[in-house]
Amino acid sequence: MSNVTRIRQELPVSMDIVHAVAEFDGALVKAIDADKDAGLPQELRVGLLHGHAHGETHRMVAR
Repeated sequence: MSNVTRIRQELPVSMDIVHAVAEFDGALVKAIDADKDAGLPQELRVGLLHGHAHGETHRMVAR
């Protein structure tokens, strides 16, 4: 796992990273709001987010 970077060790972070994180966060908020408006159960939304996070973690560790 030597290729995994911890942001707290890289402070200060570049403006590119700050911008990317802000865009990612905004996209998540919009998607969650749309899911709520569509009536998607909270448990399903949480499960989907957890599943994607688990999958991405697996891909990072398996590299």
